[in-house]
Amino acid sequence: MPRVKKVPLRMCVGCQEMKPKKELIRVVRTPQDTVEIDPTGKRSGRGAYICPRRECLQKAVKGKRLEKALQRSIAPEIIQSLAEGLQE
Repeated sequence: MPRVKKVPLRMCVGCQEMKPKKELIRVVRTPQDTVEIDPTGKRSGRGAYICPRRECLQKAVKGKRLEKALQRSIAPEIIQSLAEGLQE
């Protein structure tokens, strides 16, 4: 009987849906207390996941869910860079 590999699921902080980890963008608060986008998904620090959709980013920012998940206020530059990453 072949082994079925489990797909890791994470919750989007915007739409609150469980999705496969590879479909989401990880935002990480590093040990140096900076907030950055983590393209590899493996950087050390506290992470939050968000869908690559503009609506999810707007919901996460409006409801302050991203700030709660990272336990830190988010700079407007980070939000802007996330928005630019969603356009591509």
